[in-house]
Amino acid sequence: MSGFINPFKRHDRTEFHGVIIPLSQATRFHHLNTVTSDSETPAHKPDNDEDKDKDKLARVGSEENGAASNPEYSHQTIEAIRAEVEAEVSTSGHDTTYDRKAKVINLAIQDIGMGRYQWQLFILCGFGWFADNLWLQGIAMTLNPVAQEFGISATHVRFTTAALFIGLCIGASFWGIASDVVGRRLAFNMTLLICGIFGICIAASPTWIGVCGLAAAMGLGVGGNLPVDGALFLEFLPFASGNLLTLLSIWWPVGQLVGSLIAWGFIPNYSCDSELPACSAVAAGEACCRKQDNMGWRYLCITLGAITLAMFACRFFLFHLYESPKFLLSRGRQEEAVRTVHAIAYKNKAQTWLTVDILNEIGGHPSDGGNAKLTRIDIIKRSLSKFSGERLGPLFHTKRLGFTTVILWFCWATIGMGYPLFNAFLPQYLAHAGSDTVTPVNITYRNYAITSIVGVPGSILGCYTVNIKYIGRKGTMAISTLITGIILFCFTVSNDSDIQLVCSSLESFFQNIMYGVLYAYTPEVFPAPNRGSGTGIASFFNRLCGVMAPIVAIYGAKNNASAPVYASGGLILAAFCAMVFLPIETRGKQTL
Repeated sequence: MSGFINPFKRHDRTEFHGVIIPLSQATRFHHLNTVTSDSETPAHKPDNDEDKDKDKLARVGSEENGAASNPEYSHQTIEAIRAEVEAEVSTSGHDTTYDRKAKVINLAIQDIGMGRYQWQLFILCGFGWFADNLWLQGIAMTLNPVAQEFGISATHVRFTTAALFIGLCIGASFWGIASDVVGRRLAFNMTLLICGIFGICIAASPTWIGVCGLAAAMGLGVGGNLPVDGALFLEFLPFASGNLLTLLSIWWPVGQLVGSLIAWGFIPNYSCDSELPACSAVAAGEACCRKQDNMGWRYLCITLGAITLAMFACRFFLFHLYESPKFLLSRGRQEEAVRTVHAIAYKNKAQTWLTVDILNEIGGHPSDGGNAKLTRIDIIKRSLSKFSGERLGPLFHTKRLGFTTVILWFCWATIGMGYPLFNAFLPQYLAHAGSDTVTPVNITYRNYAITSIVGVPGSILGCYTVNIKYIGRKGTMAISTLITGIILFCFTVSNDSDIQLVCSSLESFFQNIMYGVLYAYTPEVFPAPNRGSGTGIASFFNRLCGVMAPIVAIYGAKNNASAPVYASGGLILAAFCAMVFLPIETRGKQTL
């Protein structure tokens, strides 16, 4: 098993020469949280120099998120590190040997800083975001030819997407916890491998039921990418560079773009004539849509599967992923955890003050009961504790924060259903939304590709507008959500393919701004000790409503083909109405 997880044992060295420096010579980076995102939390004003020193150590930013502000550099001592750890532990809700030693490792990674290792990991973790939307849109692009070949109605075939979403939900839940139990490295590699294998197998399915089953199995793999890759990247990321976690969302529209371009090349050129019925619906000898004449969607699945396996190969063979130091620490392998930090410093051509002795000095010696090892039951309990009342209670500690929490969860739920109601079936809408006539296949997939291209700059633009004065996070998010909802209604006004192309392109552009800012704003607004719980519940509502979206699309379209689009627009506008009342703006402010 170890050979499979790590094929290059030469990277696991016992020591890295030149990376360790004495603590007295180390320069520490202090990140002062001088302004919080919640104005109800007043800043403490120290009265004397001694209080100022204590206050400086107590106001250390969260390692989970935040941009650098007011940096200070100073030489380090054991006492200073211990004070920082004490300040972090006092607000985290957990005070064990594991937590103390984990905080020390966080500080060591923070001082190493952003470097080559993290930038390589940014690309490889981005593959997870890329694969998630690549397959979500990939399945959407196969619905029309699959329905024609197997004689399934245009609405009934949407159960394929429902099967995919069920797999996504189960995969996200399973791999999120499994990565805490078996390690990040195994989960990091297995998610893309499972996705690629079952994605290719979809192309070999002889029945529509087989397509649905294999789509669900593929979803088990791809569904684990976002929670596993996000957690892994975060654990190796200095908190001063925490905004890079948000920038990972740029890979999301790129996945849709690549999938749409490939579909445009295959499906129009290798599909049955749109007038031909399924062979199961006609007598033998009559003209019908045969498998050999309808290979475009199969070629698409094979190609997307090959791309996914290529990304797996890049992760597995071209990059050596060191196991998460926090996971190693939780398994009682603290020497390996320290060695991993040394390896990161070596890769980044930096130095570190972290040693096993310093770790024991602050967290406790194993011989004195300072063992950081957690049992598998303890690890699972910690994973599930984010959903406990104890962890969720602080999110409603003040009326202002509680109101923000409810609004954000509502937005994630409504957008979670509204987004797939339109985007997961966009090729079908472009083909014959609200009309009995069918747009030529080539025009349909050309328009879909153009829509995907226009959507990519939206994510980039959102990164800039969130920092504009008087607009900020809330303004950017609300404006883009409002425009998205309005355009969805405009999409149904005309059946002209050119008008629908303009509407779908604009919708894609503004929805990528909406989603990108929502991903940034959500973790910023929650207090650090409860950030995982707040964002975890938001993600749960998002996925749960995503599962229900295909059901709404299937039964809602029976009487009116445009009904799902109306529902999508209404849900997005409901999210906009909620966003208007968000009381907290996080632009230019450090997270709690």
